[in-house]
Amino acid sequence: MFVVVRFDVSAGDADGFLGRAREALAALAARPGYLTGRVGRSVDEPGVWTVVTEWEGVGAYRRALSAYDVKVRATPLLALARDEPSAYETLLYNDGVQAVSAPSDRSADVSGPGNRGDHAR
Repeated sequence: MFVVVRFDVSAGDADGFLGRAREALAALAARPGYLTGRVGRSVDEPGVWTVVTEWEGVGAYRRALSAYDVKVRATPLLALARDEPSAYETLLYNDGVQAVSAPSDRSADVSGPGNRGDHAR
């Protein structure tokens, strides 16, 4: 799974943001299940930055967020992120040769509104 967290950063805070992002990535990278991470800035809107990380699974990511070191070193930055969905499951990827489908880890939603599970009418 991968996480895309977007930020609005003023031009005057770019260096400070990059330093905080470096610290956050170091804390996340030390956690079990972390695969890779990167920080980027939009080429079209330079005030929009992103931190992208990849994880072995959603459980590893969520456990990482609850670790003390991550709370101290990464959460202050992550708290400044845009309020939008950020965690995604991988459903299709390219292995360097071809596109490969990956099964969803999500279970079917049978408990939501209108889904009583008994198919009552």
